[in-house]
Amino acid sequence: MPTFNIPDGEIYYEVHGSGFPLMIFAPGGLRSELDFWRRSPANPLASAVWMDPMAVLGTKYQVVAMDQRNAGRSRTRIFASDDWHIYAADHLALANHLALDRFHVMGGCIGASFCLTLCELAPSRITSAVLQNPIGHAGNREVFAGLVRTWAKDIREQRPEVGEHVLKNFGDNMFGGDFVFSVSREFVRQCKTPLLVLPGDDPPHPQVIGEEIIELAPNVEALRQWKGPEHLQTAIERVSAFLDRHTPR
Repeated sequence: MPTFNIPDGEIYYEVHGSGFPLMIFAPGGLRSELDFWRRSPANPLASAVWMDPMAVLGTKYQVVAMDQRNAGRSRTRIFASDDWHIYAADHLALANHLALDRFHVMGGCIGASFCLTLCELAPSRITSAVLQNPIGHAGNREVFAGLVRTWAKDIREQRPEVGEHVLKNFGDNMFGGDFVFSVSREFVRQCKTPLLVLPGDDPPHPQVIGEEIIELAPNVEALRQWKGPEHLQTAIERVSAFLDRHTPR
């Protein structure tokens, strides 16, 4: 099983295909694991309504997927001070482990915010970013509070030694802010990384957030019709074309 060690645990990952690297961050909120590219996080028996980049982009790219810390097959310690930067440290550690100097990123749901964090913290390494179904704050604070409570309950059942105050502080660090939670509007206004945004249309993934990213970012493209089988091939073609244009030659 492909795992690599970090100072506070281990991360499960998979590599599909070959070519210029593309690191992908799956939907699923704090339960983000790579299998959620293939099936719905809300209904594990249902197929996802989006592309599986491991399958459709692995023909052109070295697609690197992972289970995020404390999701799926990845296990790490949890600290009250953890926030978006601890996830970014995992992502960069995996890139270093695989000797990836520069790479594209693609994220669904929470993964879009992971992508933007990397664009801010490691701009010289990120060649482009695909933001699918970005999450954000738009009159929906209770949605994310509920997601944190559900996740924390599962963690406590599996690991009762993790204190409730630790999990609460962690949840506040992740979703207590504004906009896309992980970066500011000011950052997006000056972000030089090419972005392709696929806006969402439901409470965790408000359309207004996706549209605001499109409005703010200086180097951005938009694909608004992408969800569902009738749009699947178009989405695959647009994402593939976008990545191709921004792949270093």
